[in-house]
Amino acid sequence: MGKLYLIPTPVGNMEDITLRALRLLKEVDLILAEDTRTTAKLLKHYEITTPLLSHHKYNEHQQVERIAERLIRGENIALVSDAGTPGISDPGFLLTRTCVEKGITTECLPGATAFVPALVNSGFPCDRFCFEGFLPQKKGRQKKLNALAEEKRTLIFYESPFRLVKSLEQMAQTFGPGRYACVAREISKVFEEFRRGTLEELALYYSQQGIKGEIVLIVAGQGYNADEEIQIEVEED
Repeated sequence: MGKLYLIPTPVGNMEDITLRALRLLKEVDLILAEDTRTTAKLLKHYEITTPLLSHHKYNEHQQVERIAERLIRGENIALVSDAGTPGISDPGFLLTRTCVEKGITTECLPGATAFVPALVNSGFPCDRFCFEGFLPQKKGRQKKLNALAEEKRTLIFYESPFRLVKSLEQMAQTFGPGRYACVAREISKVFEEFRRGTLEELALYYSQQGIKGEIVLIVAGQGYNADEEIQIEVEED
């Protein structure tokens, strides 16, 4: 029986991939890719010639059984997303669950994911946090925000540049305009940027300046006070 490898790929800089990931991408019989065109660029950069097969949210339900059969026959298969770790706001869960149910060994390599560097570099507490991924685009969006309004852990969201201002405005209305947040843009890329401020300040800034690129939005939990956090750290030291 073969093994399914869940392999993180760079979120920006091509060098943000492990030696083990590169070795396995060369050794496996097949690579399942969210977008074969995107993954082909990575493989070409590292001179990897392993066959590619498209595997994304629109076809994964039809493919999982066939892929499981190939694994059972002894093929080793890698699953990658366009960027980051498979399964984190990307395809991966369904195939992994199917393999687990059928007794097929799965292995997830440690590696790149956008929200971890965004969280750590935001300046907000990262000992406890709540990852929410993408908010619902329409139905259930406000309900989700209402449910998170009293969450004391640092909140993490993925967001589209086309919806960022709307999200900041809705959060300012629901969480309070003075709640602190950080917009992390283009993690590990040439134009990486971190902008911090209140939800109200960030909404105003981006409504005037516009924004492009991949975005991680970090929002402080309810009751967060930067001055109190600093004071506590000083006292503990």
